Amino acid sequence: MRNLTLRSGPQDRVSKGGRAHLLCCRPFETLRSAALLRVRWVVLALLTSLLSLTTTWAAEPIPSPKPIFFATGSTSGTVGGRVVRGTPALFSVKAAAGQTLTVTITAPDDNAVFQLYEPGATIGRDSDGLLEFHGNSLHGAAAGEDTTRWSGRLPKSGTYLIVVGGTRGNARYSMDVKIE
Repeated sequence: MRNLTLRSGPQDRVSKGGRAHLLCCRPFETLRSAALLRVRWVVLALLTSLLSLTTTWAAEPIPSPKPIFFATGSTSGTVGGRVVRGTPALFSVKAAAGQTLTVTITAPDDNAVFQLYEPGATIGRDSDGLLEFHGNSLHGAAAGEDTTRWSGRLPKSGTYLIVVGGTRGNARYSMDVKIE
């Protein structure tokens, strides 16, 4: 095994068995290569970040409302389930103009509410990926009104959208829907 010695001078050299080897013969090219390598890593990190954002939004499709059907000869029905705060449950019910719709929601912890939207309402996502609803809500059953019971004469024929959400944390609920 040979001993290596480091000598300092105008150019650092390592002496190895009588032969001298330059440690750094081109300092400018080494610095330029290191800078290019850093730039490549930064660009790669940015592209990875953008790709992950696109993948997250693309992975979450807009959910379809679950249709509420009544048993033959019946004018009412009950649906239920659980909602996680910030992730509403969506339902739809077909009705004609002039009919009376009654919706009542109950929850063991009194933390489930709903909104009602007229036919033609659409569902989309905002810039944060959260669901948003576009269309006319029925008076007394709009977002922010914390509706637990609504009854009224319907202004239009078509498919009405019912959006169920929690007010405090997750919510278990049962919802009765009646059309007369």
